[in-house]
Amino acid sequence: MMDNLKAQLKETFATVFSFYLKAANFHWNVEGPDFYQYHQLFNDVYTNTYDSIDPLAEHIRTLGTYTPASYKRLSELSAVEDALQPLSAKDMMSTLLADNATVLTNLTRSFEAAEAHNMQGLMNFLASRIEQHNKWNWFFRSITK
Repeated sequence: MMDNLKAQLKETFATVFSFYLKAANFHWNVEGPDFYQYHQLFNDVYTNTYDSIDPLAEHIRTLGTYTPASYKRLSELSAVEDALQPLSAKDMMSTLLADNATVLTNLTRSFEAAEAHNMQGLMNFLASRIEQHNKWNWFFRSITK
């Protein structure tokens, strides 16, 4: 019963962690005429995402299970794929738009699983993360038009 919630949260954790790492990668490696604007936005995204990782890990631990913590396990669980090649700034933005949709899907699934177990604190945390990722969806979508 609670196993579904635990598994879903671990997948969400790995997906969020991968999204964080990709946004940091893009922050460090972006180039082009709009470098500074992209560099700042990617910084905002990865910093905010990073700040959500520890609370998410702690929610997993409160369920009596372990948080995935190796690159191998995170890679196995994540729905966000690594960026293995350098990308243009525009392609970075398109990639984050698609990956953000994946993160939103995972957060929503975790919210629904938490709701099924009436876990109000976890639901509140996930709702705030969904709100933030919806805002980024708007940013990324607006920039890629």
